[in-house]
Amino acid sequence: MDDPLALEEQVCFALAVASRSVVASYRAVLEPLGLTHPQYLAMLALWQHGPLSVKALGERLHLEPATVSPLVKRLEQADLVTRTRSSSDERSIEVALTPGGKALRRKALKVPPEMLARFGMSVDDLHATNAVLHRIIAAAQAVPA
Repeated sequence: MDDPLALEEQVCFALAVASRSVVASYRAVLEPLGLTHPQYLAMLALWQHGPLSVKALGERLHLEPATVSPLVKRLEQADLVTRTRSSSDERSIEVALTPGGKALRRKALKVPPEMLARFGMSVDDLHATNAVLHRIIAAAQAVPA
């Protein structure tokens, strides 16, 4: 590395550009499902884990509840989820899939192979990339702000 401050050498720059590019690539694939990328991520968490509180959903997505609430409201307006107050804690809102939200999962099964094809990646490439990204995430979160 000749110049430690060269833009192209910065991991933060590569991750920022990759993030914007990947999310933009998902747009065309998610549009027929009626989902934005953040909504797709929320649906993935709900398909995997079942009903979750807004707080737990935010933790899974690494988002603040204040960010998750409007996202969940839009999913509710699309009749994909329901929001109900927890019977054990009135301050907690539980998010659950509707029959339509559950049915959407079948259509969403086409998304991962479509994205692999768009990126020209194999499943092994995906696993290796994901492993590196999760190591970066863990390391970054371990550093005090």
